[in-house]
Amino acid sequence: MSKTRSLKTSAPRRNDAPPPGYSVDPSAGHMLRYQASLPRLPVPTLASTTSKYLETVRPHLTDAEFKRTQSVAKSFLESPQAAELQKRLEGRAADPNVKNWISDWWNDAAYMGYRDPVVVFVSYFYLHLDDPRRRDPAKRAAGLLKAILPFRELVETQQLEPEKVRSMPLCMASYKWLFHSTRLPVKPSDTAVKFDAKTHNHVVVVRKNKFFEVPLATASGRELSADELEAQINKVILLAGEDRAIPIGALTSENRDNWTDAREALLKASPANAKALERIDSAMLILCLDDTKPVSREDASWQLWVGDGRNRWFDKHQLIVFQNGKSGFLGEHSCMDGTPTLRLNEFILASLAANKVDLGPPGVKADALVEPKEVKFEVDDKVKVYVKEAEKNFDELVGKHDLHVLHYEGYGKDYIKKFKASPDAWAQLVKQLAFHKMFGRPGVTYESAQTRKYQLGRTEVIRAASNESKAFAEAMLNPDETDANRAALFRKAVTRHLQYAAWAADGQGVDRHFFGLKKMLKEGEPIPAIYTDEAFSKSSHWQLSTSNLSSPFVDNWGYGEVVPDGYGLSYSIGNNFIRWTITSTKLNTADLKHYLAEAATETKEMMERAAKAAEGAKAKL
Repeated sequence: MSKTRSLKTSAPRRNDAPPPGYSVDPSAGHMLRYQASLPRLPVPTLASTTSKYLETVRPHLTDAEFKRTQSVAKSFLESPQAAELQKRLEGRAADPNVKNWISDWWNDAAYMGYRDPVVVFVSYFYLHLDDPRRRDPAKRAAGLLKAILPFRELVETQQLEPEKVRSMPLCMASYKWLFHSTRLPVKPSDTAVKFDAKTHNHVVVVRKNKFFEVPLATASGRELSADELEAQINKVILLAGEDRAIPIGALTSENRDNWTDAREALLKASPANAKALERIDSAMLILCLDDTKPVSREDASWQLWVGDGRNRWFDKHQLIVFQNGKSGFLGEHSCMDGTPTLRLNEFILASLAANKVDLGPPGVKADALVEPKEVKFEVDDKVKVYVKEAEKNFDELVGKHDLHVLHYEGYGKDYIKKFKASPDAWAQLVKQLAFHKMFGRPGVTYESAQTRKYQLGRTEVIRAASNESKAFAEAMLNPDETDANRAALFRKAVTRHLQYAAWAADGQGVDRHFFGLKKMLKEGEPIPAIYTDEAFSKSSHWQLSTSNLSSPFVDNWGYGEVVPDGYGLSYSIGNNFIRWTITSTKLNTADLKHYLAEAATETKEMMERAAKAAEGAKAKL
């Protein structure tokens, strides 16, 4: 890896004093210098969580159901068992050897122990803005790779500037898994492996289902130039030819137990396969060169999200470049959430757009290049059966899904801020109104909040459906309601959303605490009735799985639903647009898209009418 280079946004700042309450660990790298002084994830009080729980289940229950749930919650709160579970959880949180009381449990339950296929259910994609200077796929891929290298160096040498929110440093531990790592299929729970970047300084390119190892530097250690990388990628395209190989990559799209069995069969089929897998697993990342030419946001998003399931390796982060030069990123979610990978993609795209990438000298020193080496697998009949089954299962699973994109250009955050409202809360209330229009009730909604201000923090749930959002949606659908009252209800709902979002970011949400309390049960102990009450499962059946990531360099992003009768609903809020990506198992996805657009426009018009009426009334005084 070469000498450190960096953009201002990621450069080390050598003279900055630690924020109040934090200290610098001189034994840690620059990226991790605050790590030891980050606070530990707190354990909320039982009374606080029970109170919030009752408030968030109320909009989804009838009066009779809520009365019963109130009784169950009161009994739980007052029970000796709840007090004992709380005591045990607080003890775990206080253990100096436990940096985060939920971290190991959550990583296993939500990711490593999750056995359904990662593609559709776990992976997420970013669609890059087009690069008008790089329409050729090899040139585009080379530019992306060249732009990654300085970021990789900052991460691997721990010189990357830590992220901060309101001057508070965020946990940077997950960056370890950004490059040269992989998720490995293991029963009953997968594991992650990290490889040394210096001794595995290569990328693996997939073309026509064939894998090729491309070194990122010469034998002497000189980093390849963009022109040299482009030449290497063109060689891969030439070597791959037109015939497709047996798609070993399809195995990574399988149920994790099936993939575990298939990987074992692959290793038994030939000793050479262990080396082939090691070259793939240890690569910086996977570069997929697809021969398709998607044009629209929807088509490109679909190809990034699922593609054909064959020219892929879903156990690793993947750059995907299409034949027409469009590109994107598919994230492997198990070891990190979206904010670090978004930072990587923004770094790549921003530096290319600003011509700040050191592309190296023009031309190709052919004698210095090592020929791309095909990573070949030797397969027997048993492996072929596993591959055929993987293809069949993938096609069936993906065939049940659809994806729609609403790029709503009626307004964006610039307009929303004129009303002194939170753009995120506004977008969430539009979602609630749209769901009410479609189903006549609130949507049980998960919004992701990051808890990375704590050691090893990941996420907590913002329960975005509230009593206030329900009242607002019902007022909007009541033709006899006044705009003044609708606007007042809207603002109350915004306030409630911001309050719950702040609680979640502070580790004071409902869902992770209940998860932790249940994990403290010992074998043979009864499950508290609050967990078996219908309201508990109903209020955590996430029909709307939502998350907001916004970037001027990402033209779309998305992921799949988390329950069979639900929707994946990622969104981005630009200066003059709101964009939603909607996925589902073909549950009238286009209808929800329609209602989102309708709800966005009606909310805007209502707020304008209410403001105009208020100004008129004020003028008469």
